[in-house]
Amino acid sequence: MTYVSLTIRLLLTLAFVAAGGAKIIGVDMMVATFDQVGLGQWLRYLTGIIELGGAVLVWLPGLQAIGAMVLGGTMVGAVLTHLFILGPSAVPAIVLGILCAAVLYLHRDQITTLLSRSEPSQA
Repeated sequence: MTYVSLTIRLLLTLAFVAAGGAKIIGVDMMVATFDQVGLGQWLRYLTGIIELGGAVLVWLPGLQAIGAMVLGGTMVGAVLTHLFILGPSAVPAIVLGILCAAVLYLHRDQITTLLSRSEPSQA
């Protein structure tokens, strides 16, 4: 399981660092895409920051599930945006979303650990 998780997290990191970095530095294609979405370029910056942050989280011990949820949520937004606004193909976002779901599944025990930390203590 460790090698599977490492491999998937490496793939996610490569994809999201590339995509998030392209959004942050303002690659023409990203600027044009977010112009087409029509909500302003602030969303491009926010999405880039979320993607870079999620790529970091999938490597922090005990936070891989949170990172997978952050990135997976971003991919849900990407799929919906492709289906309803941008068109052609949502397949890359779907594949990345499935990889995020796999990491979340492999690290599902972290969710209960994180939730039990946030519960108020019984006094």
